[in-house]
Amino acid sequence: MNTYIRIGKQIYNMENTREQRRMVVFVLRSMWHDGDMKKLIAFFDTNEILRKFQERHQFHIEQVTRCFFYNGASFKERMALICEHYRYLSEIMQPEAFMQVCCYNSRPRYRLWEGDFEGQPIWAELLMKAGQRKEGCLSVAIKYEGRDFYQIIFWINKDKDGNEAMYIGAMQGPNVEESRDVIKRMTKWAHGYRTKNLILYMTQAVARALGLKKIYAVSNYGYYANNHVRADRKLKTNFGDFWLEAGGKETEDERFYELPLVEPRKTMEEVPTRKRAVYRRRFAFLDEADTEIEQAVKNLLK
Repeated sequence: MNTYIRIGKQIYNMENTREQRRMVVFVLRSMWHDGDMKKLIAFFDTNEILRKFQERHQFHIEQVTRCFFYNGASFKERMALICEHYRYLSEIMQPEAFMQVCCYNSRPRYRLWEGDFEGQPIWAELLMKAGQRKEGCLSVAIKYEGRDFYQIIFWINKDKDGNEAMYIGAMQGPNVEESRDVIKRMTKWAHGYRTKNLILYMTQAVARALGLKKIYAVSNYGYYANNHVRADRKLKTNFGDFWLEAGGKETEDERFYELPLVEPRKTMEEVPTRKRAVYRRRFAFLDEADTEIEQAVKNLLK
């Protein structure tokens, strides 16, 4: 019990009443699953890099005690995916890179790609923040005007066939009114390529560079919570429609779609003649981003 109280004090702000209640719930749940919790803590003591990681923060231990990641995920499933995610990354990444990318409080964030939008810097980062822990263990985020403009949050785990795979837990965009105009201008800047497609494209590039064999994405049914559903039960974000549009397909598990590792592209013969110049510029823009991201990820690896 004392171990869980000590860990809880590292996670929660004990000056906040709501956080105090969460602390109590965390300790009780940890005690209920005492055997598995001890195994989880012991896992992060198996090598030096995981030991240092656990010394920096304890949010991964909290994740396993809460109904995060996807609909119906059991305690043991959450524990398994957390262990597999950090095992895989700690084995393929340089120790310093692993700490920079995976730790919530790391500075500076690791940049994957940089560009210029209307004379202002725009870039993509590979990072993790405490606020993203409900949907995953890592994210790709497009940063503009000092904020996460679009982001995809994911974790790494083996699929039912034993493939190392990326699982997308959420895709999030800006939710302020003035962002709509920025999105329109940004789509034009990207040669007619929508921002949400761009963040998925970049995430696919990261998955390939990390050596992952599959990509899965949470469905509307599979989303861990209902905050993507409005009070009138209509969807704020229809994950399924977008995943299908992006070349995804349904799986036997209705909680997930399987997405392609490489975005399907039209050939120039399929593009109307009047649009071919725009498509050439778009593809050149995407290919350049792909190359930059691939090199950035390779710089992290052993």
